[in-house]
Amino acid sequence: MITRRDVLVALIAAGLTAGGFALAEQGALMHSTAIDWNTIPAKANDSGSVRTFFRSATPTLKELEVHVTTLDPGKAPHAPHRHPNEELLIIKQGTIEALIGGDWKRVGPGSVVFFASNELHGVRNAGNEQAVYHVIGFKTDQTPEAPPAAPK
Repeated sequence: MITRRDVLVALIAAGLTAGGFALAEQGALMHSTAIDWNTIPAKANDSGSVRTFFRSATPTLKELEVHVTTLDPGKAPHAPHRHPNEELLIIKQGTIEALIGGDWKRVGPGSVVFFASNELHGVRNAGNEQAVYHVIGFKTDQTPEAPPAAPK
């Protein structure tokens, strides 16, 4: 017969095992890899969709993140914002406008956009078709933990 104690011990063991896997996964470094586009599902959202390829530490970066955003015409993935990590966008399809230095810059396929640490930036689809762009985000040992405080 299974007692309450047996159930409690099993639940604690399961929790510790899951926690151990989560910690091990966080600490794992990503090494060279190839990821087939067709293996990454597109997740629909209010502005189009996103395909997340990975978000992991590498031998030289605290974090490397790659995803592909598809924006419907006239949409933006979110309001202009700032964050400590830096990002590089590579436009695959369509026309986007990128908020840089307070101005919206229009770019198309093959263009590259760089967003520096803690600078206000944004992206919106300025065309009549879906815009698709690759996002490469990264953090190093020099990346601040939080945005700087607003001046008084």
